[in-house]
Amino acid sequence: MAEAAAVSGASGVSDPFERHRQLMFAISYRMLGSVVDAEDVVQETWLRWRRVDRDQVADPRGYLVRAVTRTAIDQMRRSQARREEYVGPWLPEPLLVSSDVAVEKSLLGESLSLAVLVMMETLSPLERAVFVLHEVFGFSFSEVARAVDRSEAAVRQLGSRARRHVKGRNRRFRPDRRQARVVTERFVAACLDGDVESLMEVLAPDVTLWADGNGHAETPRVPLHGAATLAEYFASTAGRYPAGLVVRMSEQYGDVPAAVLATPEQVFAVVTVELELVDGRPVITAVGAVRNPEKLGRVPVTR
Repeated sequence: MAEAAAVSGASGVSDPFERHRQLMFAISYRMLGSVVDAEDVVQETWLRWRRVDRDQVADPRGYLVRAVTRTAIDQMRRSQARREEYVGPWLPEPLLVSSDVAVEKSLLGESLSLAVLVMMETLSPLERAVFVLHEVFGFSFSEVARAVDRSEAAVRQLGSRARRHVKGRNRRFRPDRRQARVVTERFVAACLDGDVESLMEVLAPDVTLWADGNGHAETPRVPLHGAATLAEYFASTAGRYPAGLVVRMSEQYGDVPAAVLATPEQVFAVVTVELELVDGRPVITAVGAVRNPEKLGRVPVTR
């Protein structure tokens, strides 16, 4: 899953912080699952960078990665109390590839898939930091050890534990973008219509739905499992969607097409799916629906 170990940001930029800003944001977002928190971590790292004696920093990239990692770990620990009070499943904040957040596509990929981000929520802050730095960005264990201020042996153990937690979440089947878009569109259309037969055609038998509303929306407060359960749920909600709702496709969580459901006034939901091949055809194994308005404010109503 290693990505972009050598990516450091815009070329030709003299300030090391600006050169590595995209990398720092990408690390922070994967650790925190929140655009706002990731931006705050990068800003806090910038304040630290302003105060440091640059002449004493032999490796600016290494210094900045260490600083942003440790700040993100502190932020994760502060966030854990809020997560305990969260109502229902928690999903990462949608991140648009084409948004105003300065993130290159080379820093966006499978590690932003819904299943991987959800599984990373089960990791401790240190485990997640080690997983992100080593497995995603390809930093060596010695570099990771310096970043998290632990011994290399301890970091290897943390990495092994993290891999076991996330093991098996790498997608075995990679649909092309058009294929993923078509299945996502079919699924959303069937949900809006309450078409049980069409839903059963696109859902895997063991599909899981995570719906993130934090009490602000009428969403299931536990994950729903099984095609029949999901089809029954969406059939029961078909008449409750707001008037004037339109669907457009976008890119969220890196390389995953997503359906943005919006009225002219606001975004109603962002829906992503993950696919596997069953009997030679792509079917949905996971659905993520973000309905929490606090996480949808940055998603534009129109393209």
